[in-house]
Amino acid sequence: QVQLVESGGGLVQPGGSLRLSCAASRSIRSIYYMGWYRQAPGKQRELVAGISSGSSRNYADSVKGRFTISSDNAKNTVYLQMNSLKPEDTAVYYCNAKWATDLLNYWGQGTQVTVSS
Repeated sequence: QVQLVESGGGLVQPGGSLRLSCAASRSIRSIYYMGWYRQAPGKQRELVAGISSGSSRNYADSVKGRFTISSDNAKNTVYLQMNSLKPEDTAVYYCNAKWATDLLNYWGQGTQVTVSS
């Protein structure tokens, strides 16, 4: 069973930065897609940023220019660098991954990000 472990969440003031990490128990060299989603209270889960096997990246409009997704194949880890954070970025952030070998969706347990003064 594949495990995704997120870390790096916390409380930050508006305008601040955080870097989330998602460590996979399987090599991500053959990853089909890996992304970060978030879910705020009372709202649906939404895609924040993703990276595909061809290293192309996509971002939600609300985070373009502020968030950056990257990967480190040697560490089987995907990162989400979040800058210029806003209160509306407050949510539980989830890591999602899909490998080309089985195309199943795997999810992490989530990490809380709170942006507040």
